[in-house]
Amino acid sequence: MFDMRRREFITLLGGVAVAWPLGARGQQPAMPVIGFLDAGSAAERVPQVAAFRKGLAEAGYEDGRNVALEFRWAEGQYGRFGELAADLVRRGVSVIATPGSGTAALAAKTSTTTIPIVFGSGGDPVKEGLVASLNRPGGNVTGVNFFTVELVAKRMQLLRDLVPAANRVAMLVNPTDPEGSRTLHYVEAAAGGQQILAHNVTSGRDIDAAFGSMAREKADAVFVAPGTFFNTRRVQLAILAARHALPAIYPVRAYPEVGGLISYGTDILDAFRQVGVYTARILKGAKPGDLPIVQSTKFELVINLNTARALGLMVPDKLLATADEVIE
Repeated sequence: MFDMRRREFITLLGGVAVAWPLGARGQQPAMPVIGFLDAGSAAERVPQVAAFRKGLAEAGYEDGRNVALEFRWAEGQYGRFGELAADLVRRGVSVIATPGSGTAALAAKTSTTTIPIVFGSGGDPVKEGLVASLNRPGGNVTGVNFFTVELVAKRMQLLRDLVPAANRVAMLVNPTDPEGSRTLHYVEAAAGGQQILAHNVTSGRDIDAAFGSMAREKADAVFVAPGTFFNTRRVQLAILAARHALPAIYPVRAYPEVGGLISYGTDILDAFRQVGVYTARILKGAKPGDLPIVQSTKFELVINLNTARALGLMVPDKLLATADEVIE
């Protein structure tokens, strides 16, 4: 009898020991989900996503361990931002991050007034209608301004320093990208007497045709507008610029790394990291409207000296001295 009661007690105790963790797990809060909305594709955004994850990790968040990332890729089709943002809202994500596009952030803002949004934008976030002010954004939106548009004048000056005789500057613009389209106005304002020959392109075939037109127009140099569309076609752009012997200036270092001549712009990977940092702060309880807009302070001048030599250009010593990297 004693042995039977002892076995019943142990069985009961074992049942409690097994049931308690199951019940406790049911009371644990659900893992937060971050919606990641981007103009590009998973294949081309590997370094940027890694930088975003790094920002999260600085606050102790790791994808798959204590946070989940839900990706939505527009793959160069900016008109899809609305549907993709709405899908993330229906998914009930904790935060929507749009590290590479203010246009994506605007689509997300249209879709929700309650889910926090953390953006990366190359334009002015106040003028774009993303936030009320830089210091006190208000509402459910905050983020990072990486000054793509504001650096246009600097890029134009660098192009003049490198190619002083460039009087006719061709410009490539993607009209479906609002940020890129606005750049044309700034380029024309910074032209300083140079003639700007704008070419609207929305496909790789358009880019081929545009370079053919530049040859007929006798363009002296090329200014490539910022945007994911052009970033994903950087090899094509570098090859065509070399084939047509046209010096070209680009917005980010990824272009000289594949043979482009020169770039000047924000350290984009650091901007993605900063968006990750702000996303983590919101997950920890910060209100987006109380987080001031981060303004990027890391800028890079990269020169591909091999390309310059192939084009017969003498790079001024002052440019070489101030370059963050010279590729040989």
